[in-house]
Amino acid sequence: MTWTAPEIERRKEPFVAGERDMLEGWLDFHRDTLLFKCQGLSVDQLRRRSVEPSSLSLLGLVRHMTDVERSWFRRRVGGAGDLPGLYYDETNRDGEFDDVDTADPEADFAAFRAEVELARAAAAGHSLDETFQHERTGVEISVRWVYIHMIEEYARHNGHADLIRERIDGMTGD
Repeated sequence: MTWTAPEIERRKEPFVAGERDMLEGWLDFHRDTLLFKCQGLSVDQLRRRSVEPSSLSLLGLVRHMTDVERSWFRRRVGGAGDLPGLYYDETNRDGEFDDVDTADPEADFAAFRAEVELARAAAAGHSLDETFQHERTGVEISVRWVYIHMIEEYARHNGHADLIRERIDGMTGD
């Protein structure tokens, strides 16, 4: 496979905006940053594990965040609770990370982009103050919390992505 991760132009985070625009802007910045860390890499480089025994890879992170977007925005905020995971199930809880050796990065990147758009659509029209009950914990959670959690989740994994990318080809940066 000769596919390489496409170039990405990251959107800038907003410096002045209303709350919703600020949250969405920072989330988009972090979504773009994950893809930015992958740009120009080959299939083998995207699949490369960080360090033994970890199964963490850039492709695994893209697949993981695809399912995280799906889970928080479509399943929970959007109410599609029966929507299955794309890369994992009850018998393979870490499939998004463990099953990258034969994965198709081009299809996985397309799935990520599609899921982000579906997440946007699922959140549209829901107030930041709107709540839902988490299906496993029973905890009441606001849409605002989901945005903040997603920014935190991306920020943490983008740090992982930065270290993995540096190990692959020495590239560092924001």
